[in-house]
Amino acid sequence: MNLATSTSHSTHDAEADARNDDILIWVNGELVHKDEAKVSVYDSGFMLGDGMWEGMRLYDGTWAFFHEHMDRLFNALKSVSIDIGMGPADILDILNTTAAANGMVSDAHCRLMITRGRKAKPFQHPGLSRFGPTIVAIIEHSQPSEDVQTKGIRLATVPQVRGLPMSQDAKYNSHSKLNCVIACLQAEQAGADEALMLDPHGFVNTTNACNFFIVRRGEVWTSTGDYCMNGVTRQKVIDLCRANDIPVFEKNYSLYETYGADEAFLTGTFGAQTPVAEIDGKLIGAHHGAGPMTQRIRKLYKQLVAAEIAGQRASKQE
Repeated sequence: MNLATSTSHSTHDAEADARNDDILIWVNGELVHKDEAKVSVYDSGFMLGDGMWEGMRLYDGTWAFFHEHMDRLFNALKSVSIDIGMGPADILDILNTTAAANGMVSDAHCRLMITRGRKAKPFQHPGLSRFGPTIVAIIEHSQPSEDVQTKGIRLATVPQVRGLPMSQDAKYNSHSKLNCVIACLQAEQAGADEALMLDPHGFVNTTNACNFFIVRRGEVWTSTGDYCMNGVTRQKVIDLCRANDIPVFEKNYSLYETYGADEAFLTGTFGAQTPVAEIDGKLIGAHHGAGPMTQRIRKLYKQLVAAEIAGQRASKQE
């Protein structure tokens, strides 16, 4: 059966939750109802995609791998000369305040967005952003779709590639996502859910939204990391494999190896490990949904998250 005839999905599909209709959103120091949460049309993020963001997940009142996310965020902000005048502890206070205002303890996902701020005139030069940064935190009640987690998603290889670092380094988790949006559109027009993107040399790289892994003969493969987002979950999976004697390789590999993989899965903060059912109309492996290696890594990752949460709580009590 060709899965391309079924309903389209996304790796970020979530179970419906009516509580999200009335959430409060942090906008520049204020908690505002979802319907009233706005930024200026002069904002550099809206006008130019000039900003950085992070996605984080709340487990039992604790933000998993918070320090890793902050390392990535503040490295990116420094790289593009955005000074927000605060540090990770201040960001944590924003997240906790917003989550508490919405009664969120677990199964919540945050999109933290920081831009260069409002501009004096509607032009490109960063010096025109004269009013300080814009900081927004959207936290939603969010449980990944059971249907997607069980059945997996369909990918299509697309012409759009992740570029060289000197064009726009893929390690920037920037608001400028047009490259990935175009890739996703190309995949949808090919009858798939999302895009499998190659690197500038034609090797398999990443998807438009998540990092990509395959499993071949008991080995876990992912790209070199040179042209993809330095995903926190991606690194955790690599570390887990190494710690548990699972052969893992960051390497160049082609669509030839990908089509013949026993399993494929995506990694991301929202869905953790999402199985891939089909690539370019070809079924991947002999499993419906997550294969045995993906299931093993899922289990290890859940244990890691639990240990991370316990560790953060213990450090707060010291």
